[in-house]
Amino acid sequence: MNDPIQLLHLGPGTPDLWTSAYGPFVVHPAGSLDEVTTALDHQAYDAIVIQPADAPGLPALAAWPGLARAVLDSAVLVVAPEPATAEALRLVHLGVQDVLPQREADGAQLARAVRLAVERKRIERAARKAYATDLATGLPNHAQLMEHMSHLLALREREPAAMALLALRVDGLAATEARLGTEAANVLRRKVAVRLRSGLRASDVVASVGVDSFAVLLAWIDDPADGERVAAKLAASLKRPFTVTGQDVAVAVSVGVAQYPMHGKDAEALLRKALSQAGENLPSGRGGLGPRSTGAAAANDE
Repeated sequence: MNDPIQLLHLGPGTPDLWTSAYGPFVVHPAGSLDEVTTALDHQAYDAIVIQPADAPGLPALAAWPGLARAVLDSAVLVVAPEPATAEALRLVHLGVQDVLPQREADGAQLARAVRLAVERKRIERAARKAYATDLATGLPNHAQLMEHMSHLLALREREPAAMALLALRVDGLAATEARLGTEAANVLRRKVAVRLRSGLRASDVVASVGVDSFAVLLAWIDDPADGERVAAKLAASLKRPFTVTGQDVAVAVSVGVAQYPMHGKDAEALLRKALSQAGENLPSGRGGLGPRSTGAAAANDE
């Protein structure tokens, strides 16, 4: 059909899904919620099936610190002997795709439920990405950044680690649009995005949070000074001229840094702090058009 569905299964035995028309499946067993958490550190799974030993295990599952992380990228299904309505609805509100009674969790029915849950998750993810993408740059927009930060901050409350949010205000985009047109300004924004992305780790997130503003989420840092250091490095990279429609275009940059948990413990508070600091700081660099370029753009600008 398609690539095999990678299924992480926590519960007694291993479900027999090999012959299902809703597959193929590759089942990875886990012995505990801690093992599920560890497994998520090493591999992505299309679906996670959790079968607590009894119905009273559902409240404990709702309080599991790893649940927010599990539902972020995987279709999570819970199987319980006789799930109470209130507990089932609570799990769904926390992001679980489905809560199945034990009688609906035999091989054929479970395979169907898992496959449909995975497809719903894929559609949900595609719709969220389309809604939450800045079309001019292809970067996550403000809504997507807030959602990602909220999930990460929920994890940080349970597994404390330092992180930082940077805000960069770019001066020169409006001047480029006035002189060269809207499409040229959009090209410049895309090149700014590419240059920011190229200076970061794969785990870091760059988002567009305004016409002239970008945010960078450093998901974890070893030292509080790392936020300032990365901000200075990114600002320096943006001061190198960009080539747009055959002309060198320079921008000026002001940067703000918000540290978690020092400056806040929720996404909006951290973003407000970083943007406010960026607005108060004087931009460094010089915006404007230079002489016609010889065509040698920075290698990572395209």
